[in-house]
Amino acid sequence: MYDVIGKRRWFFAFSLLITIPGLIFLLLTPISGGSAGLKFSIDYTGGTVWSIKFADPAVTAADIRAELAVLGQPDASVTKTGKGFFDIRLSKLDLRGVEPTPTPVVTLAPTAAPTLPPTATPSATPTTPPTQAPSPSAAASPDASPAGSPTPAPSATPAPTPAPTASPSPTPAPTATPAPTPLPSATPIPGSITQVPTDGEIGRIATSLQTALGPISEQQSLSSIGAVVSSDLVNQAIVLILVGSLGILGWITLRFRDVKMGVTALIALLHDVIVVLGAFAILGTLFGVEIDGLFVTAMLTVIGFSVHDTIVVFDRVRENRVRHAGEPFAEIVNHSLLQTLGRSVTTSFTVVLTLSALLLFGGSATDEFVLALLIGIISGTYSSIFNASPLLVVWQNWEDRRKGRLVVPRTPRRASS
Repeated sequence: MYDVIGKRRWFFAFSLLITIPGLIFLLLTPISGGSAGLKFSIDYTGGTVWSIKFADPAVTAADIRAELAVLGQPDASVTKTGKGFFDIRLSKLDLRGVEPTPTPVVTLAPTAAPTLPPTATPSATPTTPPTQAPSPSAAASPDASPAGSPTPAPSATPAPTPAPTASPSPTPAPTATPAPTPLPSATPIPGSITQVPTDGEIGRIATSLQTALGPISEQQSLSSIGAVVSSDLVNQAIVLILVGSLGILGWITLRFRDVKMGVTALIALLHDVIVVLGAFAILGTLFGVEIDGLFVTAMLTVIGFSVHDTIVVFDRVRENRVRHAGEPFAEIVNHSLLQTLGRSVTTSFTVVLTLSALLLFGGSATDEFVLALLIGIISGTYSSIFNASPLLVVWQNWEDRRKGRLVVPRTPRRASS
């Protein structure tokens, strides 16, 4: 019988070997300011995701990336997906650049109103030629000149007043028509599928790309995430993982009536989380692999799968403690591991085969999600067999020594069997 528990120090050393580099790269994330370590996608940092397809099939991702660098987006990432679409991720791009356009419309109305009174004065000027009638009376007596001046004043005042009031009424009508015009241009901004935007900063980039690389034949998606939304996603991701881990700890402790099993299962979960995060930190530093919104889903799936294998082993340990009462705890755990080893490896291997096929032949949109699942399930299977159960034996032996009831393991019997 193979002694897994007896070689637990080797398995612990291997776990340290695969987790320490990941921890180092994880610590580089805040130290380097994001230049090394984990690379967060737009879901967590905020920005714009734009999926477009050019009419010219010869356009490459490098051409788009070079043109975006000229347009002031040197950090933009461009990935070619299926059916000729390009996923463009832009940071610090304001999609609401067209919103200031309604404000000039409001300012046009006051500017049109002041310009009308000057037009009223010229209209009053042509009406003053009836001063030729009072001119003879003015020649007759000098006292009539004050009387003639009030006469044109009331006659000119009511006459031009309706004329300007009629003329401003058509002028607001043309100024009111430009107000609805920004609405169609602002419509594609939140996430149009078919219409390429033409206004705002995204419209300027779209126009420049079409000038340099040819027309855009189709737009699949256009979305933007602000800093507030991205910070909420980060907080929710942390809360989800913490709540899930604490719930698993409480359930295993309640199920097996032993807090040691719950804590060791949680340590195995922490091992899997560090392995996956460390792997993505290394891949992000070397190859620019990013963590997107599906990464949290992948982590929760890995946690559940890892706990599943751990519960299977612990349940067999609970049964064998009753069947083989009086035997050393290390032998009971080792026997339970060997009984469930085939089931755990077979189950994990079928999942790994499926995920490998998805990673090789699936679309690039789910590459990070599938990769996180693949690494996490392999690590979860390893930690359930070679970390959780040996840690349970180490804790139980320490507790037995502390209480003075340590049982000497029967090594010859274990080796002979």
